[in-house]
Amino acid sequence: MAKEFFKDNNVAYKELNVAVDEKARDEMVQKSGQLGVPVIEIDGKIIVGFDKPKLFELLQIK
Repeated sequence: MAKEFFKDNNVAYKELNVAVDEKARDEMVQKSGQLGVPVIEIDGKIIVGFDKPKLFELLQIK
C-alpha cells in the first residue's frame, strides 16, 4: 500500500528490505522501537504502518 501511495503521488522513496539487510533492520528497530513494517521516515519523523492521513500531512499533499 505504501509503495502504491508513493507512486500515485509521485513521491520518490528509498526502499530497504529489512528481511535481508541486518543493518537496515537494526536501524529501523532503533528508530521505531518495533519490527513491524512499513516504517516510514519523513524529515526525521517516524510513521509505523501505513497511516495515509499522516503521510498526506508530512508530505504536504493536498
